[in-house]
Amino acid sequence: MSSLPSSVDVAIIGAGAAGLGAANALKDSGLSVIVLEARDRVGGRAHTIKASPEVTFDVGCGWLHSADRNSFVKIAEALDFEINRNLPPWRERAYGKAFPQQDRDDFIRALDAFYDRAEKAAAEADRDGRDAPASLCLEPGNRWNPMIDAISTYINGCELDQVSILDMDAYEDTDINWRVRRGYGALIAAYGASCPLALNCEVTLIDQSGKRVRIETSKGTLTAAQVIVTVPTNLIANEAIRFHPPLPAKVDAARGLPLGLADKVTLALDEPEALPVEGNLRAATMRTAMGTYHLRPFGQPCIEGFFGGRFAQSLEDAGPGALAAESINEIVSILGSDFRRKLKPLAESRWAHDPFAQGSYSHALPGHAGDREVLAEPVNGRLFFAGEATSPEFFSTAHGARDSGDRAAEEMLASRASK
Repeated sequence: MSSLPSSVDVAIIGAGAAGLGAANALKDSGLSVIVLEARDRVGGRAHTIKASPEVTFDVGCGWLHSADRNSFVKIAEALDFEINRNLPPWRERAYGKAFPQQDRDDFIRALDAFYDRAEKAAAEADRDGRDAPASLCLEPGNRWNPMIDAISTYINGCELDQVSILDMDAYEDTDINWRVRRGYGALIAAYGASCPLALNCEVTLIDQSGKRVRIETSKGTLTAAQVIVTVPTNLIANEAIRFHPPLPAKVDAARGLPLGLADKVTLALDEPEALPVEGNLRAATMRTAMGTYHLRPFGQPCIEGFFGGRFAQSLEDAGPGALAAESINEIVSILGSDFRRKLKPLAESRWAHDPFAQGSYSHALPGHAGDREVLAEPVNGRLFFAGEATSPEFFSTAHGARDSGDRAAEEMLASRASK
């Protein structure tokens, strides 16, 4: 769309999975709809690129988590996207000798025991009404605590001291994780292809002081009867988008649900046949500042690295290329110096430095598990809120975001019907 309409029935802020979910839900409503997106593409924190002619790379989300309940599975089938139903190698033995099976088994026992303690602690916290940081469930002195904390940075985007035990327990994981061969980001882009879009259109103000909601953007001003806001929590918390009159409850809720950081890198691999397809690579590292590696995903000649939490932030802050350099150094320390010549940086994410994300996915700070419900609550029958941070059980996922957009659209239609 080359220019903005001056007036619509519904404006949707953000063309990530939540915004596209809302737009698709409103297609047959008879309402005029526009999706306003600050980027030059759809998908938000889902983005697939060709890192090289041989390597397709999901810069953002890459797994269909809880695939047996993931709404993008049916969407992928309808859009003729091939789904790979092979389970991930996360709990398999790590390739090589850096993480011996005996240590691996010991670590898995420690990890499972941590989750057992966390489940019991969450039940007590729910009963007593007193939330706590998940780090309190680590066994004092256990040698695997730093690596368990590292696992948290991959899952939550932060260390356990920043994670609400109640929120962690609320997440529903069916342990079924599939992938899209052409890329999750590519699937979400295809899902949004028919939606009415205004790209490169950054929203700065949502003003509901008049009869209609006025929206100020980098492409001009328009009005709408109703608005669905789907932007990441950090943008609301930092007031990159302002509300008039102010909405302090929403800002406070967003601050209780900050985006953690999980970054990815892909490295071209020369002589790939030396490593197994779909392998897992990790050292028995007694520190939280560590990466984990996926060898030859889909048989591609590459290695994907994954970093989270404060370590990922420090690598981003070190500048472009730091993630790749750390990955190569760590892989070489595991597999030997000969691998340095076999690895070449292709692409990496820098979600904390992305101005329209400012992070990867939300976690509730201790004491703030209830903020997801607060953030999702409609305002005056005119403003509605969606996004992964508003999902009660599938937060931090693309399908949780999409489903929340569908939910917000239904709430909006119900409000119109009741008038």
